[in-house]
Amino acid sequence: MKNFEGKTVLVTGGNSGIGKAAALLFAKQGAQVAVAARRETEVHAVVEEIKAAGGIAIGVPTDISDAAQVSSMVETVTSEFGRLDAAFNNAGIMGRWDAIDSLTEADFDQAVAVNLRGTWLCLRAEITQMKRQGGGTIVNTSSWLGQGALRGSGLYSMTKAGLDSLVRALTFECADAGIRINNVAPGVVDTPMTSGNTNDALLAQLLAQTPLKRLSTPEEIAEAAAWLCSSNSSYVTGQTLLVDGGYTIPGNRL
Repeated sequence: MKNFEGKTVLVTGGNSGIGKAAALLFAKQGAQVAVAARRETEVHAVVEEIKAAGGIAIGVPTDISDAAQVSSMVETVTSEFGRLDAAFNNAGIMGRWDAIDSLTEADFDQAVAVNLRGTWLCLRAEITQMKRQGGGTIVNTSSWLGQGALRGSGLYSMTKAGLDSLVRALTFECADAGIRINNVAPGVVDTPMTSGNTNDALLAQLLAQTPLKRLSTPEEIAEAAAWLCSSNSSYVTGQTLLVDGGYTIPGNRL
């Protein structure tokens, strides 16, 4: 399927995990892909992988917590490709997980700077461009933890819940401009971020409480994000789509 033939798609956090899977998928579906992330070497590697498969891609090294870099990112994409049809704002961090009385203001500021302020900066720049060109679609990576919690997840859960709320409000601002905005909220995904922040006991407990009894793959989350970015979801906006193997079904606990 070539749902994005001739279209330009920006993927932040596109250097690994869900973002890399999404960048590869958008390219496979015909998009011109702009891959953005902080680590330039990894960005370049994803771009070269897309090109080796016959796709079109550019790398845009960007720290989304920096407003000037975010503005430059969108300007670079539109300068190269002429427009921005879809954006997948996937960049984010786990931040520090701990009890509130063990956290510092620096921990708080870091989580908010990337997960909430950084995504807000991307949305502002993308929406400005999409209003200028007459429409577009945007998807952000939220989390099931925006609607739930684990011990020590306060900062991360707070930023993702804020993102869910932000998208609902932006829907009213952007619908008349032909812009749809949604979130995809993964459950536990088989990524380096998960393995680096989840011990074996916690992972086993999460999987035991997941009806599908397994981690999701980055590709499964990428498919959901691509659907939300495509015309196949043309009547969907302002939503947070849970892709969690059934983990958050009410009452689903041992």
